Amino acid sequence: MLYISTRGQATPLGFKEAVLSGLASDGGLYIPKNYPLFSEEEIRSLEGLDYVNLAFNVMRKFIGPEISDPELFQTINTSYGSFGKGNFCPTLSIDNNEYLLELYHGPTLAFKDFAMQFIGNLFELFLSKESKRLTIVTATSGDTGSAAVEAFKGKQQVDLYVLFPEGRISDMQRLQITTSKDSNIFPIAIRGDFDDCQRMVKELFGDEVFRNEVHLSAVNSINWARILAQTVYYFKSTFSIVSYRDGVNFSVPTGNFGDIYAGYVAKKIGLPINKLIIASNQNDILQRTLKTGVYDKKNVTATIAPSMDIQVSSNFERLLFDLFEGDQIEVCRLMNELFKNNLFKLNDKSLKNFRKNFYGGSGNDQELREEISFFYKNFNKIICPHTAAGTRVARQYLKKSPETPMISLATAHPSKFNDVIDKVLDLQVEIPSRLKRLLDLEENFDVLTDDVEQLKQVILDGKLS
Repeated sequence: MLYISTRGQATPLGFKEAVLSGLASDGGLYIPKNYPLFSEEEIRSLEGLDYVNLAFNVMRKFIGPEISDPELFQTINTSYGSFGKGNFCPTLSIDNNEYLLELYHGPTLAFKDFAMQFIGNLFELFLSKESKRLTIVTATSGDTGSAAVEAFKGKQQVDLYVLFPEGRISDMQRLQITTSKDSNIFPIAIRGDFDDCQRMVKELFGDEVFRNEVHLSAVNSINWARILAQTVYYFKSTFSIVSYRDGVNFSVPTGNFGDIYAGYVAKKIGLPINKLIIASNQNDILQRTLKTGVYDKKNVTATIAPSMDIQVSSNFERLLFDLFEGDQIEVCRLMNELFKNNLFKLNDKSLKNFRKNFYGGSGNDQELREEISFFYKNFNKIICPHTAAGTRVARQYLKKSPETPMISLATAHPSKFNDVIDKVLDLQVEIPSRLKRLLDLEENFDVLTDDVEQLKQVILDGKLS
């Protein structure tokens, strides 16, 4: 199994090197050169498997001989051992043909755990056979950072630097990042927005000398292993629908396009998904692109759903590769246009292909608050602001296609956003003990400007300034 860059200038790599590299040397994102396909018979054979065995059978086809079957199974089994027993990603029936997939039962109570726990153990497996020490730099709009800290804390051959936008994530998300006492974890607040953090990571990778000197890697959703791990819960949830063979729809709160792209991969390899619903807050660049064909970067607006406060959706580049039928030169041109002019335009054919698989909708802060209230009053269920974006747009699309089951992804435990819940519902969600203990811990983090040279120096010094 070989992995190629979306921009076509980097040497194809095997699974291991593609994962350890994170970002391709030409600035592109790694994707499989050839996608495996699951036949209808193979899909049916997966129906009754528990999560660990399902993950093994789905991931196995993407990995090849670089990891033995026992190594892969053990890595997956270890990754989900901290999620508890039983079904830790339940699909709940909410209303007629409306379902909610709960993805917040992992160690940090957010969907990012499904991918990050796997990638943390995968890195440990790879590095145990080598003498080098990796430097991982990740940008987060909230939950990625806490999931990365939980996955990599105490790892002997990894130093983790987590960049988060100062004042633009929830208090609980920040505490999950900044209260770690492990010597290999370095949280850094950046004076800017998430797009600034993400840009800094990409600039680090663009400096080949620095990249090689510190053995730089990334675990954002730009890392293919993150996408691969997230495809599994689309399979698991689909199988919970009795009539799934006629197709299902998924509504996905998304900013960086990673989670919904995983659903697209699941569909691409044979899972009967009809439509993937892009749900956004008022930073609605993806919805606007679906409507107009113009990917136009605007200023990021701070919202009550901070994990979607993004205007540059990194994983959209992976979809562009398919929308332009594998034309890497065109993908490279479009990304250069975005860098120079903050926008690019899809042609008619690529826009038609985009609309074939996706539908988009969004909600501003007031609309998300109204959705939280509606959901609680009608279904006696408390949801976080990000999940509210998904359920809101899901119900809009259900009116267009009421006969097809709609599954909305619940991405984070509502207690992580108690400030919002309290104002909307006049109640506090009980904070699970694993989060409550953070309230009494001391925070430790540095604050930097969005100057990448300053960040390089901090990393070279091997400690926070």
